[in-house]
Amino acid sequence: MNRSLQDFAALAGRSLLALIFVISGYGKITGFAGTAAYMASKGLPMADVLLVGAIAAELGGGLAIVAGWKARWAALALFLFIIPTTLVFHNPAGLPAAEAQAQTIHFLKNVSIMGGMLLLAAFGPGAWSVDGRGGRR
Repeated sequence: MNRSLQDFAALAGRSLLALIFVISGYGKITGFAGTAAYMASKGLPMADVLLVGAIAAELGGGLAIVAGWKARWAALALFLFIIPTTLVFHNPAGLPAAEAQAQTIHFLKNVSIMGGMLLLAAFGPGAWSVDGRGGRR
């Protein structure tokens, strides 16, 4: 793969990987009360406080990854964030078959995203990033 195509692929890949977090973080801001109530219904204590942390992780981490600023650290932070999120909100155990199937898909999607975050942490954001400053890393 030529260098320019590789640099573009890294930028596009980071952006696509981060898109779900940026959109989700923004959605949590605009639907704060409903999201906090949903979190509380899952048994989470201090849902409002946890929600602010989730917004910071998703929006802050997602935007850092898109920009390629401290992208390795942002990817590791989001990797860790996804673990409890997946276990609490996408655990298919004990659910009716149709709902279990849907939650299994979300569970596996999150596991795949975790793989992407580990790749980003391992190999960095690429040349077209704040971390790369336009050069090779």
